Amino acid sequence: MKRFFKLFSLFVTFIFSQTEINAQVCTGALGDPVINIDFGRGSDRFGPPITETNYTYVAGSPNDGHYTIVKTSAGQNTGWHQNVTNRTPNDPNGYFMLVNANLNKGTFYQKTIQVCENTTYQFGAYIINLLRDPGIRPNIKFTIEYNNTTTELLTNDIPEGGPADWKQYTKVFTTPTDVTLVTLKMTNENPGGNGNDLGIDDITFRACGPEITSTINSAGTKAYLCEGEDGIFTLEANVGDAYENPVYQWQENNNGVWTNLTGETSTETIRPFTNATAGLYQYRLNVTERENIGSPFCGVFSEVLSIRVTEIPNPIVINNSPICFGGEIKLSTTNINLLPGDEVSYEWTGPNFSSADKDPVISNANLTHEGTYYLKVTVNGCISTAQTEVKVTPKVIASTTFSEVTICEGDVISLEASGGNTFKWFPIEDLSNANIANPIASPKKTTTYSVTVGVGNCLDTKNITVTVNPKTEGNAGADKRILAGQAVQLNGSATGSNISFSWSPTDYLDDPTILNPIATPPTDITYTLTINSDCNTVTDEVFIRVFPKIVIPNTFTPNADGLKMCFPLNLSRYLELTVAAQASTLICQ
Repeated sequence: MKRFFKLFSLFVTFIFSQTEINAQVCTGALGDPVINIDFGRGSDRFGPPITETNYTYVAGSPNDGHYTIVKTSAGQNTGWHQNVTNRTPNDPNGYFMLVNANLNKGTFYQKTIQVCENTTYQFGAYIINLLRDPGIRPNIKFTIEYNNTTTELLTNDIPEGGPADWKQYTKVFTTPTDVTLVTLKMTNENPGGNGNDLGIDDITFRACGPEITSTINSAGTKAYLCEGEDGIFTLEANVGDAYENPVYQWQENNNGVWTNLTGETSTETIRPFTNATAGLYQYRLNVTERENIGSPFCGVFSEVLSIRVTEIPNPIVINNSPICFGGEIKLSTTNINLLPGDEVSYEWTGPNFSSADKDPVISNANLTHEGTYYLKVTVNGCISTAQTEVKVTPKVIASTTFSEVTICEGDVISLEASGGNTFKWFPIEDLSNANIANPIASPKKTTTYSVTVGVGNCLDTKNITVTVNPKTEGNAGADKRILAGQAVQLNGSATGSNISFSWSPTDYLDDPTILNPIATPPTDITYTLTINSDCNTVTDEVFIRVFPKIVIPNTFTPNADGLKMCFPLNLSRYLELTVAAQASTLICQ
């Protein structure tokens, strides 16, 4: 080997005898992960146990020396843990390893990993302190062992933090010749007990190689072309000199699988497009030491170069016409197919209107907003247009022939409304038809009717109050009997609204305009009570029988002596008169 590699090996051997604190990061390009331990994913709250640990698995809250595989720490060791979710990006159903460290220090995770010889790797793992409050902090030592050689990485005490404070700890090491297996160990450097609970996720080993700078047409890592167009793109990579005898191979991503491009084995390749088909075309350069050709995890890769052939936008624009006066005009567009990273812009124009929103809204619509609205959509420089017609309904104003009216009990009235082409009256009781402009109403009591007038979905409401006056009823009272010269009060009664009443004849009445006048007729008489209202007139009669006075002479001595025992009296208006002697002897009858 060349002197460069020998010096590099001596440097690596030196650092293997040291314990690295916190992190050592690859400054060059990285390869695909040799391993990527993210503990899986699933629909259940807890994942299955793993074989790489000597701790005891529980599908619940772990005690000291136990662990679980879980989506979130919420509900685990309630009161101790903050609510932490798995760290793997864009993986809501992913799991992580939740560890409650043993009371004693010691190794709790061990895994053997296949690697390439004479290759530099970066090891990485994400760790988080799960404690909500201060306690014993996790302190993890990562050890990578092979051929009696050991390299270590120490996290030191990991402080408490927030639920998103996952931190990656990394280590760079180089395998010598004839080493194809290494052992990863994780050791708990602090005792368990009051704390020392941690989460572990996303453990990776990746080849670390020379720095690679790649571009498309010497201008960045992304390029764009519109569907159906022609274009030529030059992909270039500038590779550092960390490898002694590098080999190059351009690759293309086919549905998630990277495949070699035949014959493209230099640091430059040209990709021509004719009548380009829409899609995302991705390329990368694989750089490997010649001795490791054919080993998929020995090389490193450039940053992915993307050529986006954009589908010509075919926007479908719609609106919510017809819009009611004063309402909201909602413009929207669909059928724009975008991929992550696409650059899109929208340009709306219309009557006194412009907007760069995808789905703009115009408030308080009026007739000046009616007309044609145009949309220009630009996706990665590819332009398309569309248009839509907006209709605004003139303001609907409900009108009625009157707002209030009075009728008599039992009468009907025609209600009339205008201002639209649909009508809805409420309440519907006592209406001939609640869905016409002029229903017949026959309410039994005072009622306020509400009519909703519409033009399409545009509505306005008006009220009509129908006051129902009850019909007048009256009673002159019971017939009366008095002696001549006596007075009697008439007991008339009346119900209704806006009523007036009178007695006739008015003779011998103290006030013929009240319901209970005093009558002093000298002879029999009939009085008529007349009651008038806006709705009707009723009458009723009362008869007063006037009896003559009975006059007994002061010389009348009914003592059965035959003298002045009777006196003359007209008894035709009396039922009976009895005269008895002082000794209760009947004298005359």
